[in-house]
Amino acid sequence: MIQILAGEKGHGKTKRFLEMTNETGKTSDGHVVFIDKNNKLMYDLHRSVRLVDASEYSMLDYNVLLGFICGLISGDSDIKNIFIDRMNKIVQKINTEDTVAFINEIKKLSDKTGIDFAMTYSGKPDELPEEIRSFYVEY
Repeated sequence: MIQILAGEKGHGKTKRFLEMTNETGKTSDGHVVFIDKNNKLMYDLHRSVRLVDASEYSMLDYNVLLGFICGLISGDSDIKNIFIDRMNKIVQKINTEDTVAFINEIKKLSDKTGIDFAMTYSGKPDELPEEIRSFYVEY
């Protein structure tokens, strides 16, 4: 399953995303990973949620982020949920085509592994590429 929360800065998507993450962390029977652009939200996450600070790695394009995620999964077969905050801000160079390609690859990965993914997208919901709007959830 893939969920995307989209909204402009100040519209509450991070607050809702943290609530989703923490609810999952409290009830999941597996590991929960939260990937963010920095570690600013470290103290807002439930103790069972693993924070990964993506700024420590060179996320040049979506392929690097995808490889990074695959590496996390290959190193921990108990991961059940991956939350990615500000997906279009973690990657240094990403355009609309890259965003669609990344989400399509994440969908394949989710289908193959059974891992649920949730992401936030910085921008208006109607700015989401048409090909991935079906993953948008209101918050």
